[in-house]
Amino acid sequence: MKTSRFTVKSKWTKTKLLQRQQELTKFVPATKLFSRRHLLDMLKRYRMVYVKPDVGSQGKGVMRVEKDGAAFSYQNGVTTSSFRTFDGLFRSLSQQIGSKRYLIQQGIHLLTYEDRPFDLRVMIQRNPTREWEATGTVGRVAHPRKAVTNGSQGGTIYAADHLIRANASESRTEELLEEIDRIALSVATQMSQTYPALNELGLDLAMDRDLTPWILEVNTLPDPCPFTKLKDQTTIQRIIAYGKKYGRRYPLNCTKSKQGE
Repeated sequence: MKTSRFTVKSKWTKTKLLQRQQELTKFVPATKLFSRRHLLDMLKRYRMVYVKPDVGSQGKGVMRVEKDGAAFSYQNGVTTSSFRTFDGLFRSLSQQIGSKRYLIQQGIHLLTYEDRPFDLRVMIQRNPTREWEATGTVGRVAHPRKAVTNGSQGGTIYAADHLIRANASESRTEELLEEIDRIALSVATQMSQTYPALNELGLDLAMDRDLTPWILEVNTLPDPCPFTKLKDQTTIQRIIAYGKKYGRRYPLNCTKSKQGE
């Protein structure tokens, strides 16, 4: 079966779609379109937010914005800029953003591994019987000087259970991995009701310090590169085999991310 390589590029569109599903709403961070009022309101409420392009990938253009007392700052790549006033912050962010549409997302204080935040990438695919299946989960640990975890931004790849187990018991780790798979399948079901041409999804999911899972982003043309960095190659082989069934070929030139110990 050939694939149409169907994609939904707008993060705003995908966020609104997930918010329609009552089961998923509680896992979706508060998200608003970028504006002066929305930024001020969300910083007052959450103290930390992420400002990200509506259309984009690989963590490019994602900025972490914080309010600390009366001061403000944002991190873009390895550079942090500080401001004494909200107006100064907003002017600088607006210059970075230009005319592109950006979103503001509630900041989640991620679990860490060796003092670096990490999140998870879950691959969900149509299996050979055309049912949705969660085919793999991998952990991505942020570059020591960056706020994003993407392998393309210098992140380090680990087995998901290894990272979670550093923060939870063995039994809780297993429960969380099962819950992550359930969330992933619910996301795929919800997305495919509106977009039946979808064959695969990459779900970026994080856990906060209370071990609560959060859906950060849904990718409709996911890059399975992180899975090539796992020592056990079973998962990437399954991803490739499933993708081949619906006509997807993966360019697995995965040089930017690092492999964890």
